Amino acid sequence: MNNLFILLLLPLVSAIVLAFVKSSSSAKGFALGLSVLQLALTVPFLCQFVPDASIQFEQSFDWIKSLGIRFHIGLDGISLPLVLLTNGLIPLIVLSTFGKSFKGNFYALVSFMQTGLLLVFVALDAFSFYVGWEVALIPIYFICALWGEGDRIRVNLKFFIYTFFGSLLMLIAIIYLYQQTPTKDFEWTSFTALSLQDGTQRWIFWAFFIAFAVKIPIFPFHTWQPDTYTNAPTAGTMLLAGIMLKMGTFGLIRWLIPLAPLGVAAYGQMALILCIIGVVYASLIAFKQKDTKRLIAYSSIAHVGLIGAGIFAWNQEGLQGALMQMVNHGISVIGLFFVLDIIADRTGTRSLKELGGLAERMPKLAIFFLIILMGAVGLPLTNGFIGEFLLLKGVYGVGLLYAVFGGLTLILGAVYMLRLFQRTMLGGRLEEHAAIVDIKGHEVVVLFIVAIGVLYLGVFPNGLLHLSEGSVMKLLQQVKF
Repeated sequence: MNNLFILLLLPLVSAIVLAFVKSSSSAKGFALGLSVLQLALTVPFLCQFVPDASIQFEQSFDWIKSLGIRFHIGLDGISLPLVLLTNGLIPLIVLSTFGKSFKGNFYALVSFMQTGLLLVFVALDAFSFYVGWEVALIPIYFICALWGEGDRIRVNLKFFIYTFFGSLLMLIAIIYLYQQTPTKDFEWTSFTALSLQDGTQRWIFWAFFIAFAVKIPIFPFHTWQPDTYTNAPTAGTMLLAGIMLKMGTFGLIRWLIPLAPLGVAAYGQMALILCIIGVVYASLIAFKQKDTKRLIAYSSIAHVGLIGAGIFAWNQEGLQGALMQMVNHGISVIGLFFVLDIIADRTGTRSLKELGGLAERMPKLAIFFLIILMGAVGLPLTNGFIGEFLLLKGVYGVGLLYAVFGGLTLILGAVYMLRLFQRTMLGGRLEEHAAIVDIKGHEVVVLFIVAIGVLYLGVFPNGLLHLSEGSVMKLLQQVKF
């Protein structure tokens, strides 16, 4: 039987090994090799997974016995897609840095963060979940602070304060729930079995919601995001947008709604409205951006706002659409950020005013850029179409107006994304960019894999939907409000 604990242990061991590698070339090779090994070890879990509602590959043992703390992990149809996303994107993110001069300490932080991310997705007790939540925050803070640009210290301090405040509220709620359990443990099953009064569930809702809303981010808890994404190194931005924000959306499904259904009944519609406001607001702001990286940062807020709305719709279409779009968004957004990083490296600018006509000199990049961009705007036969269709169908089940305003992400997204492509790739060639060269080597490999992911999930979405269907249906039957 596959050992899920090994899947958590390998990136931690990798982080320790990589921390002592001083040579940049050796560090890149080791980091890529270890991340590919981690992905290879993930494949048997997918092959042996039975797509029903059960928890599989489960492991549980005492951690701090005197406090009733156990280390309890397992996989189901909700967590497996995000484990696959994490272990699938890390090798691509590592490979995307081969044109940089990062050393072992950078890749050690990436591997350490991977451990925290995976623990969040596989944890079946609140203590392990919280440990993973905090472990993932520490390395990304240092990645952004040490290798970022601009006013990175102030920006990352704001990011840290936001996320730490949210985490503190969640910790208070977790400790309270622990005190209420008859067996004094942190098990998910023990927490969800509690019969809490309506008033209690209401404050627990906000304690968890704020923590998750900051991480996602949901309007109005988003203000840290554009600056952090823009000033972080591109690999750090990929980690934040591609994987880390999914901790928040996953938390809504796994923890918030099952633990406080009465709180969701009271405030869920308000949360859904905040998500929809974020979709419209971020889309409009993205249209006005001149910095390419900042534009994608705001587009990410719009896309995850629709994911959040689908979750709070709490129906099969909304939940399965949310899970699928978490994977789709992760694939597309790292491709977009990598394309913009290549353009910035070649031209020395991220300003739309100073770009244009690059397709003439970089035809391969233009083709990959267009494929990934089409996935991001939800063109049929690309990965974004099925996910956004299901999300809008789920939101429509709550109310027509929600679906109308949520659907603006498709219309406005197409406008600002096609404008981005036009301003960078099309038009007259600027003389100062006449000598730039097209993508090659590791750049082609990364963008080719991302493009294949965009097209494959657009044509064959059923495999991913089948993984989550049983677990989603069971959760909907268990939690009603």
